[in-house]
Amino acid sequence: MDGIGLWTLVRFVHVCGAVLWVGGQLALSAVILPLARRQFATDDAGRFAASVGRRFGLLTAVFFLPAQLGTGIALAHRHGVTWASLAEPGYGRTLAAKLGLFAAVMLAAAAHGWAHSRGRDGLSRALAIASLIGSVGVVLLAAALPAT
Repeated sequence: MDGIGLWTLVRFVHVCGAVLWVGGQLALSAVILPLARRQFATDDAGRFAASVGRRFGLLTAVFFLPAQLGTGIALAHRHGVTWASLAEPGYGRTLAAKLGLFAAVMLAAAAHGWAHSRGRDGLSRALAIASLIGSVGVVLLAAALPAT
């Protein structure tokens, strides 16, 4: 257990949060919602999808975002990241790109909820797809961060 310390646990929580967020999006998009559309009447499938979306949004707001922001800030501080270092090649620029894409993903997810609640199905679906693709991009950028 010599290798498991505080910072390993902080990074573990950060990675688990990303896994739950992206995995949840993939499970909803690829498994749960397509089955619901085939198994339920159109109105029931729509209500089910809305309920799942509200629950996922609530869990995101209460658990995912605070955990990701808290652990992300802690890890950045641990790595000595400053606002100026975000413009430097390597770790700084990759982290800046990850943060920018993460912000765009969160905006797309929030806009998806808004569009869905307004019955704008085409826009809602486009925003859900954009959020999912962006989330995968965030994970890719996280994996590209140089080990320090």
